[in-house]
Amino acid sequence: MMADDTVFSLMGLGTYLTILVAAALPTQIWRWLGVLFAGRLDDQSELFIWVKAVATALVAGVIAKLILTENGPLATVPALARVGAAAVGFVVYLLGGRRLALGVFGAEVALLASWFTLR
Repeated sequence: MMADDTVFSLMGLGTYLTILVAAALPTQIWRWLGVLFAGRLDDQSELFIWVKAVATALVAGVIAKLILTENGPLATVPALARVGAAAVGFVVYLLGGRRLALGVFGAEVALLASWFTLR
């Protein structure tokens, strides 16, 4: 009877073990490798500058897609308001001493203000 309970409780862990092996471990491996090799990297090397440029381009592409395509909840806000909110966020970022949190907050306030105004 005890063995049946143990097997049944382990079967419930199958989903969690799958998530751990398929998602968490591969991510953690790269993080630990980054920690191990971070001290040896030259952040002014051509390879590192290229990697930063590619990462920045990917983030910019995702943001542009979110702003310019009409998907999800942002589809209820006109394109001009979305672009304007991004511009406001960028200006707030620059005027706020290049603090990302201020820029994001400024864009959110502008987007919400336009959404409430245009409803």
